[in-house]
Amino acid sequence: MNPPRIFVLAGEPSGDKLGGALMAGLKQLEPGAEFRGIGGPEMTAQGLSSLFPMSELSLMGIWEILPQYRALKRRMAQTAQAVLDWRPDALVTIDSPDFALRVARQVRAADPNIRTIHYVAPSVWAWRPGRAAKMAQVIDHVLAILPFEPPLMRAAGMTCDFVGHPVVAEPRAAEAEAAAFRQRHGIAPDAPLVLCLPGSRRGEVQRLGPRFDEALIRLRDRIPEIRVVLPTVPGVSAMISEMTRRWPTAPIVVGDAAGKRAAFAAADLALAASGTVSLELAANRVPMVIGYDMAPLSRVVIGWLLRTDTVTLVNLVSETRAVPEYLGRNCLPGPMAHALYDLLDDPAARAEQMAAMELTMERLGRGGEPPGLRAARSVLGAIARAR
Repeated sequence: MNPPRIFVLAGEPSGDKLGGALMAGLKQLEPGAEFRGIGGPEMTAQGLSSLFPMSELSLMGIWEILPQYRALKRRMAQTAQAVLDWRPDALVTIDSPDFALRVARQVRAADPNIRTIHYVAPSVWAWRPGRAAKMAQVIDHVLAILPFEPPLMRAAGMTCDFVGHPVVAEPRAAEAEAAAFRQRHGIAPDAPLVLCLPGSRRGEVQRLGPRFDEALIRLRDRIPEIRVVLPTVPGVSAMISEMTRRWPTAPIVVGDAAGKRAAFAAADLALAASGTVSLELAANRVPMVIGYDMAPLSRVVIGWLLRTDTVTLVNLVSETRAVPEYLGRNCLPGPMAHALYDLLDDPAARAEQMAAMELTMERLGRGGEPPGLRAARSVLGAIARAR
C-alpha cells in the first residue's frame, strides 16, 4: 500500500500547533507520509511548504474580514484547486471553520472520493447544534478534543474519535522555576499570588480588565499582601501595558512563554475570562474564578442560544460545578472578589476544585498517548476505512 498523502489546512496559530503535532504523529506511524497544505511555523518545522502564508487567514471579526473578503474567496478557490490537483487520500482541516469548511465543500462537490477530516469539533454542546448537521454535509470524520463530543458528531452523521486535548501535552514549569519567578519579582514565598487573565482579544480586555482590577482591589483590601501577575499575548500586550499603568493594583505583566509558564506554576489563584485558559489553569492546579461579559446585543443573543448552565470547560468535563463563574450582568467586581477570597479562605472549596481539575485532566487524556499521535492514528483509520 502506498504511503498516505495528506493535505493539511490550518488558519491560525492554535491550529498550526495541532497540525504540527498531527504531522509529527503521522510521520512516526507512516514515515513515508507526504504532506501539502497551509500552516505556520509548527507545521513548517515538520516539513510543510505552505501554499501561502497562514497569516492571511488569521482574521477575526466582521470588520477585519470584510475588507479582505474577495482575497479570502480567491484563497479558498486556490486552496480547493490545490487539493483537487494533488488528489490526496485526505483533506484535514483544523479549526477555522469559516474558511476550512468552505474549502471542504468545494472539494467535496468536485471529488467526493477525497476523505474530508476536521480537527476540533464545533461546540454544538454549548450553542447552535445545527452546525454539526451542516458540517456533516462536507466532512466524513471528526477529531474531537473534548470527551463528550463524539456522540454528538456521530448523531449528525459523521464518524468521530476523541483524540485528547492539546493542553495535556503542554510543557509545565518545575517547582524551581516557580520559586525563581517569585524571587525575580520580589514575591515572598508565602504571599498569595493571583493571576489576572482578562482575555486574549482587545474587546475582552477592554470589557473585563477594569472589572477584574476592581475585584482584585477589593481582594487586596482583605488580604493586603497579595501580588497580582497578568500574563499577556502579543496581540494585546501594548494595550495591557497602557491600561495597567492606570490600575491601582499595579500587576506584574509577563509576556514571554517561559515567564507565563513560571507564573502559572507559582500562582495560588486566578481570576480568568471564560475559555480554554481554564484548562491551562487546571493543568497547573491553579484554583480559579471565571468572569465573562460581551456587548449587550451579543449577550442577549447568546443568552437565547446557550444550551448549558455553565460555560467553564473544567465544570463541563468534570461534570461538576466546582468553578464559580460570573457571566453577563453577573460579571461584577464584588461577587468575584468574594469568590476569590473564599477560595483562599475555605479549604473545602479549594479541595473541591482541585478534585475537579484532576478529573478534568484525566478525562482529557493526561498520562496516555500524546494527542498528536492519537490524532494521527485516527486519521489513518479514517483513510483505511475509505480505501
